[in-house]
Amino acid sequence: MTIRSYNPADPTDLVAEVPAPGADAVRAAVGRARAAQPGWLASGAGARSAALTRIADAVEAHADELAALVVREVGKPLAEARGEVARTAAIWRYYAQAPYAASGAVHETAGGPGLLLTRRRPYGVAGLITPWNFPLAIPTWKAAPALAVGNAVVLKPSSEAIGCALRLAELVAAAGLPEDVFTVLPGGGAEGGELVSAADVVSFTGSTGVGRQVVRSATERGVPVQAELGGLNAAIVLPDADIDQAAAHLAAAIAGYAGQKCTATSRVVAVGEAYEPLRAALVKALGQVDDTACGPVISAATRDEITAAVASAREAGAEVLTGGGTPDRAGWYLDPTLVAGVPDDHPLRREEFFGPVAVLHAAADLDEAVALANDTPYTLSASIHTRDLDAALVAADRLDAGMIRVNAPSSGVDFHLPFGGAKGASHGGREQGTAALDFYTQSRTVTLLPAGGA
Repeated sequence: MTIRSYNPADPTDLVAEVPAPGADAVRAAVGRARAAQPGWLASGAGARSAALTRIADAVEAHADELAALVVREVGKPLAEARGEVARTAAIWRYYAQAPYAASGAVHETAGGPGLLLTRRRPYGVAGLITPWNFPLAIPTWKAAPALAVGNAVVLKPSSEAIGCALRLAELVAAAGLPEDVFTVLPGGGAEGGELVSAADVVSFTGSTGVGRQVVRSATERGVPVQAELGGLNAAIVLPDADIDQAAAHLAAAIAGYAGQKCTATSRVVAVGEAYEPLRAALVKALGQVDDTACGPVISAATRDEITAAVASAREAGAEVLTGGGTPDRAGWYLDPTLVAGVPDDHPLRREEFFGPVAVLHAAADLDEAVALANDTPYTLSASIHTRDLDAALVAADRLDAGMIRVNAPSSGVDFHLPFGGAKGASHGGREQGTAALDFYTQSRTVTLLPAGGA
């Protein structure tokens, strides 16, 4: 089998092409990584910190090239691609300090002389499975903490982002990591399944269906696993909000990068008298989003699935307030879309479509708005827009979301803070920040007592 990735803005442009290595190659790579890992751990905090710093330097040195590759391979607008490259370097630099962090604590014994120690130690080989939408940042925010604490890494990137992953692997190798400590293996379902079956700790980001299979497989083996899955993220707008500012934030969160962020807004809840002015302002704001901010969706299949869902909602009585079509141009583009009056059981209201489309709801008050926002099996991020601090605090306390943003778009994360969702959006430990260091290590308790003698 051959894996190919194409430019979503120009489907005739073949970006990368590699043969699928097969399950045997995955097992062999994990074996080599397991043999290399003890030496990587034993190299010490200084060596690991220096290596991650060199990777950050290499990413920064090749920033323009990497940004152009991200634009070409996954259709990310140039400004966002440059931002991702800068974030990627910053993440490597952030985790370059982690090897020096305390890895445990000293405790008093219950009685008599001695020491009780707790230490966090790496599992061995981290198997990482990553999506295409952040082709440099997501592999980095998984690999950097895993490497910092002494694991080796085997990464299977999305087939739509193999060019970015392989270029990252080249930069990592040039930065002087020992051989087999960081390996990228493109592949499909067979390779991903084998990696889950062979690694000592597993981190996955992708679709809900595949993620649940990954969790089951790793759990049956007794292997630690984290999975970041879908997100039906809601934004609540209260009547006292700055409506124009809220509309600008929502338009960016709905249509920025064609809505292809797990933190994108897919449901908007307007409270009371906010509905009519927000509806008008959001239609206007979405109409002003151009290709420099939106870009194409990742594939023709995604484009067709979204347009079919919008058409189905219209047939079911919904009103398409703006968008709903495809521009007459090459590439897999969609018009930013806002739909109102979608029936409660329609897929557009219940499923994540990963495109520049959102559903508008009306709520009588904050209680109803929170209930609507929480009426989903999974939420990663939510936003609330208001000048009322009390209302913001109430919503932040009651929203079922892993990340809650006040007067800001639902999209966007801080890499030094925990990242993850609520209910079915996430499984296992949080990503990013110091939480990632905990996930990639296990706690050990050591008892040290005198050998005896007077």
